[in-house]
Amino acid sequence: MDSATEVGNCADDKTRVLMKTLLIGIDSGTQSTKAVIVDAKDGKVLGSGAQAYELIPNLPPGAKEQHPHSWREATAAAIRQALRQAKASGADIKAIGVSGQQHGFVPLDKSGEVIRPAKLWCDTSTAAECEEITTAMGGDKKTIKALGNAVLPGFTASKILWLKKNEPKNFAKLATVLLPHDYLNFWLTGERVMEYGDASGTALLDVRKRKWSKAAIAAIDADLADKLPPLISSDQPAGKLQASTALALGLQPGVLVSAGGGDNMMGAIGTGNTRPGIVTASFGTSGTIYACADEPVIDPQGEIAAFCDSTNRWLPLLCTMNVTVATEMMRLDFEYSHEQFESKAGQVPPGANGLLLLPYLEGERTPNVPDGTGVMIGINKRTFSASHYCRAAMEGVTLGMNYGLRRLAELGVKAKQIRATGGGAKSKLWRQIMADVFNAEVVTLKVSEGAAYGAALQALWCWRLQQGEKVKIEDITDQFVELNNAETTVPTAKGVEAYRELQELQDELSTSLRGVFEKHRKFVLSR
Repeated sequence: MDSATEVGNCADDKTRVLMKTLLIGIDSGTQSTKAVIVDAKDGKVLGSGAQAYELIPNLPPGAKEQHPHSWREATAAAIRQALRQAKASGADIKAIGVSGQQHGFVPLDKSGEVIRPAKLWCDTSTAAECEEITTAMGGDKKTIKALGNAVLPGFTASKILWLKKNEPKNFAKLATVLLPHDYLNFWLTGERVMEYGDASGTALLDVRKRKWSKAAIAAIDADLADKLPPLISSDQPAGKLQASTALALGLQPGVLVSAGGGDNMMGAIGTGNTRPGIVTASFGTSGTIYACADEPVIDPQGEIAAFCDSTNRWLPLLCTMNVTVATEMMRLDFEYSHEQFESKAGQVPPGANGLLLLPYLEGERTPNVPDGTGVMIGINKRTFSASHYCRAAMEGVTLGMNYGLRRLAELGVKAKQIRATGGGAKSKLWRQIMADVFNAEVVTLKVSEGAAYGAALQALWCWRLQQGEKVKIEDITDQFVELNNAETTVPTAKGVEAYRELQELQDELSTSLRGVFEKHRKFVLSR
């Protein structure tokens, strides 16, 4: 059957094809990789799978690494699980979309082999390289003017310079710089490409012009330009599934693989954040809040990331590195289930009677405090209890995210409704804390795996465009992304007032301790 016959020339033929058209959405994160099988006809998730993995242990302070082969193995396992659950045939899969953790540096040699483990978004060991790049570009103001973003430890650029300085033999082998989702696309298709959304998180892209920055490249290495992959727009395919990978996955060769994108860009699609006026908050290992914009939103202070999105628009975004990092540490230490943790926290009023957590357990990105550590203030006989500590953890990380949300508002991106996703959004108590801290209505989505679902919807968009349809991504998200109205949460006056005061205290505590954090880091390293 030729492609024209398969697509059909009438509405009935198209309906018949869509009934057999399934999509795979993949979300490769820091802790696990998830896969969903989505029906292109109605957007329903028919099956899902997941495979967990760990960070490489016993690395120096601030270093966070994983081997990209772990992501490949986990992706294959998650896809096979999802296919079984969906009772789907590999022949039914027409398109694949990949979401990946942003900023990670995957170095490939000429033959396409990984040179060393990837340094991840949460790696804070490259603060010195960030300063070196920024200085070479003429300082903070000139850097932000050239890129639209500051050069922060989480971004990719400093990781490349770190490799050059610390592992020159490995740097000499470097042929291609990829990001985590690009590497999975490379494994799927054999093509080395990068799309604008994820590329904007490298601190190598001029986000206004969507071109590699000559100034940033020159600050790292004169030959780096030849090692950066071609850039493609978000509606273009990365390629087609190659035979060797298709065999490993139980799929048919030639399946379309969309451009994909970073987890926040795919999360925006999966939560219907594809037009200005919608704000998404993701409460996962890290915390992100982002919006859709028709023009770049540049923060002269460099605190808000001026990313491109994965729909060919822009995605002003704030990122905090510590959300469920803090709550899970507390929960596991007390040996509570998720239900017990929430119950304990619910026994304490808003503000935890003055117990306040500064949650910089992995350093912090917004605000930029790479040397930060966790700090608890307000410990006394009244607050020295499991309930207070659980509540303070939930409140502290939410206040940390609100620091950036208020900065977004100063730049003109204001939120009346927050679309919450990630593990934290599953908690009724936490949703109320969000609503009160943000002073905005909080809603959730019927499909909770926003990044994997967004990857599947982007794949559908790409596939339909390749069929010759004139369809916009917002047409698809308007049709398929549904709110879970039963979980809508509105702010309370008492909670809003309590958290307004607590926010001021957390901000002041953060500012006053910056010098202490730096001295503490030096003390730890000296031991």
